[in-house]
Amino acid sequence: MTTPVCTGASRAVAATAGHRRYVSFSSYVRARGPVLLRTARSLTANPSDAEDLLQTALTKTYVAWERIEDHRALDGYVRRALVNTRTSQWRKRKVDEFACEELPEREAPPAPDPAEQQSLHDAMWRAVLKLPDRQRAMVVLRYYEDLSEAQTAEVLGVSVGTVKSAVSRALGKLREDPELHPVR
Repeated sequence: MTTPVCTGASRAVAATAGHRRYVSFSSYVRARGPVLLRTARSLTANPSDAEDLLQTALTKTYVAWERIEDHRALDGYVRRALVNTRTSQWRKRKVDEFACEELPEREAPPAPDPAEQQSLHDAMWRAVLKLPDRQRAMVVLRYYEDLSEAQTAEVLGVSVGTVKSAVSRALGKLREDPELHPVR
């Protein structure tokens, strides 16, 4: 024969233990809540997210309340729960893409047409070939070979001032060349 069990009494004992756990936990939250909220705010950029983070960490703490042996170390436990929860949230974060009518990126300028570039290159060379030999040599050394004024003067055996004035006159002639006017 089985012995009848009084289920009402065991429920009352469990309810009393649960109530004591609740009272103990809620007094801890009232006392330490502001300090823990500051910790949560240091982990997030948004105050609302900090409150959610703290609430989640406190929920985990409440579930483990009976297993925590040293209630003097509760702050450390809750802080560890805050950090772990924030790390989990960060790892689970999804990057959502939303379709929109306007693209956020600026459009890159269209690439120049290779045929136009070649045409410009040819027009420039024709204009350079019209220059006197000495000016042409100086322009080529300065701008195509990328030599300094001193290096150009040394190569041609002239002074730096001669290079400066000859290149200046050559550039003036190139600016006036009718083939290069549409480019400007």
